[in-house]
Amino acid sequence: MTKPTVVVAPDEAALARLAADYVLHVPGQREGTFRVALSGGRTPRSLYELLASDGYRSAVRWTDWHVFFADERAVPADHPDSNFGMLDELLLSRAPLPPDRVHRMRGEAEDLASAAEDYERELAGSCSARTPSLDLVLLGIGDDGHTASLFSGTEGLREEERWVIANYVPKLGAHRLTLTYPALAASRRVAFLVAGEGKAEVVRRVLAGDGELPATKAAAHPRATFLLDRGAASALGAEWRGV
Repeated sequence: MTKPTVVVAPDEAALARLAADYVLHVPGQREGTFRVALSGGRTPRSLYELLASDGYRSAVRWTDWHVFFADERAVPADHPDSNFGMLDELLLSRAPLPPDRVHRMRGEAEDLASAAEDYERELAGSCSARTPSLDLVLLGIGDDGHTASLFSGTEGLREEERWVIANYVPKLGAHRLTLTYPALAASRRVAFLVAGEGKAEVVRRVLAGDGELPATKAAAHPRATFLLDRGAASALGAEWRGV
């Protein structure tokens, strides 16, 4: 496993600023078309609000962005659990981003397998390549070690060809649309944004290469970066925390 880059911020507010600055300095964001896949969850909310704020909004080359999603729940866009709905409220509706550059996963589709195929074609069409060469995929890590909607014990962990799938998660009794390991591996960069002492042990296990956790395989990306607050980094040794 290639050793990821780990950067630690003192608290969650500083972590949001760290993540915003990281996004602004990803090479693709400075060099032309920038294809980014964003995630839902609690932790990135502050990042999205910050990117839409007066201090950052003018620094982003929005007309060059294409926004994709790392995963989505099987709900309509206006449902409280929708990743798109959260992102639209905090960032997309507040940024001067052309509507045709936002690529939403159709979580409300009756046939999620077909929705996954449609999204894969949309991703391929944007990238104009045989691989989904996203410039950045922003990920989180769940308490159970899942990332995107790649959960332990699901069929999606064995997918080796598809970029997007409908993955059934038995523990949730629900399907999710998600990018796959092949899509993550083909991306130019992946960044994990994690906060809180409650995530400290799972972060330690992922960085230790624990193969039982789905996030570990994604973290093997040669350009993986972990953006952590002090709590999430608290179980790491000095070699990771830079002390």
